[in-house]
Amino acid sequence: MAGGESHVGLVGVVDDDASVVRSIKNLLESSGLRVATFGSAEAFLDSNHRAETDCLILDLHMPGMGGVELFTRIAANERPIPVIILTAVTNDDERERLLRQGAKALFMKPFRAPDMLLAVRAALGTRQP
Repeated sequence: MAGGESHVGLVGVVDDDASVVRSIKNLLESSGLRVATFGSAEAFLDSNHRAETDCLILDLHMPGMGGVELFTRIAANERPIPVIILTAVTNDDERERLLRQGAKALFMKPFRAPDMLLAVRAALGTRQP
C-alpha cells in the first residue's frame, strides 16, 4: 500500500445511542480510520467484523448484554481487542476495576473529541497488524 502503511485499523463502536455512534464515526472517519458501528453488544458479537476489529469503543450501560459483560468476554478471548470504555455513569471503584482489567481508557459522556482520538490511536498502536 502507498505510504508504507499496510494496515488501517478497524475501530468498532458499540453504543445504543445513535447520536453518540454517529459522532464517534464521523470523528474517526475524518481522521482516516475505518469504523464499524453496532447498536448492541449482541450485534457486535454476531457480526463478521469481530475478527478484524483492532479497537473497540464500548458503552457500559446498554439494554440486553451490557458493556461490562462484553468487555469481560473480549478480555478472555484468545485475541483480546483493546477496549475504550464510554459511559454516562460510573463510580471510582468501577473505573479503577475496569482499568485494572485492561481497559485502555475510560471516558465520561460527553467526551472531548481530541482526547477520544488520542486514545483510539494509542489503542491501535498496541495491536500488531
